[in-house]
This record gives sequence, C-alpha cells and structure tokens, in this order.
Amino acid sequence: MDLGALGSFTFDLQFLSGLVSIVLIDLILAGDNAVVIAMAVRSLPPKQRKKGIIFGAGAAVLLRVILTFFVAQLLQINYLKIIGGVLILWIAVKLFVEGMPEENGEKEATTIQQAIRLIVIADITMATDNMLAVAGASHGNLFLLLFGLGLSIPFVVFTSNLLSILMDKYPVIIYIGAAILGKVGGEMLITDPFTVNLLHPSRITQYGVEAIFALGVVVVGKIYIRWKNANKEYVIDIIEL
Repeated sequence: MDLGALGSFTFDLQFLSGLVSIVLIDLILAGDNAVVIAMAVRSLPPKQRKKGIIFGAGAAVLLRVILTFFVAQLLQINYLKIIGGVLILWIAVKLFVEGMPEENGEKEATTIQQAIRLIVIADITMATDNMLAVAGASHGNLFLLLFGLGLSIPFVVFTSNLLSILMDKYPVIIYIGAAILGKVGGEMLITDPFTVNLLHPSRITQYGVEAIFALGVVVVGKIYIRWKNANKEYVIDIIEL
C-alpha cells in the first residue's frame, strides 16, 4: 500500500523484518527513558503524574521525529555528546536529590511544566541510540520510522508509570534509577568523537567510566543532601539564637 510521502505499507520480507526489529528496539531501549520520566514525575501529586508522563513522553517523541532526520550528522560533531553527558549527569543528581524526601526534609512542589521540561531535555539528550536504531531498521521507509518513534510512547508511558509507583514503595529504585542515568551520562562522555580520538578508550575503559559515573551521581547527590540539611540546621540555630 503506497502512502505517498509517508512511505509504503507492504508485507514483503524487508518491511516485516524492519517492523519486528523496530518493536524489539523500542522494548529494549525504552528503559532509560522510562527511568528519567518516572523520577521527574515522582514529586508531582499522584493525580498529576499520569498527565506529566503522557505530556512529557508525547512532547519528547514529537521532537525525536524531527531530530531523527539530523541526528546521524549531529553525532559526528565534537563535544556534542560531552555537553549532553554533562547535562544528563546534572539531571540525574537533581532528580536523585528531589526523589529522596526522607533525607531532604520538606520536598519542594514540582509542577507539570517543570517535569515536562526535564523529561524533554533528558529524553532528547539520551535518545540518540533509539533514534539511530529505529532509523536504521526502517530502511528509509518513513512509515516505519514514524511507527517506531510513535510506538515508543506507550512503551515508555507504561514503564515509567509502573516505575513511579514502585519508587514510592521501594526507595532503593531511586538509587538504581540515578545510577542508570549516571551510567548513560558517562557513556556519552567517553564515546564523544573528541574523547575517542584523544584517548582511544577500550571497551573495558568505557565500562569503567560508566561505573564511576553511575556511582558518582549517587555519591554527589548524597553529599549535596547532607550539605543542604546541615545548612538548614545552621540557619535554624542562628534564628533560635
């Protein structure tokens, strides 16, 4: 079936293999994006979480559709992934700190707009693997490309909604989520073209860097929480005096 500018819908081997590949890619790569969405909406009131997840995932995927056509060229630019990696690490620490209310005292209210902004920034920064994989599996068929990017919405929405519920019951998931984001940030730093050309890192080195940043995000977050709480106690003591 010819869909004009949207490509074609056929049942030949290439189309079907691309379709299956895209479904598997979305299932495998939805995890990282679901983690950041779940952590971003955790500070929202329960009734607003689902809206934050749906709007955030929808806005992020819409931008993915646009960026997919340029991402292959953009990834060859030096320092771009380094900037993205630093941004992801900052978001990881921020979400970790906001997600630990028992250690952070009174938790500041988060609005849907703030959650959506974090979701979009993090998703677009992290989504290069997904966009490239889906673009490759589509074999130039625009219908398959749009289908793959659109299919990621329900996968991410379901997974992130489940994770946000589990985070309320099992706070250890917040540590795991922050570590995953730290790992992604470290991977972006070590795989930037500039870093690769300068250091020629081996696979073991890459894994080591990812592990360091996974642990580092949690450590920095814990240090910041303790510093902030100690600062609050100092201010309270001064006021009481």
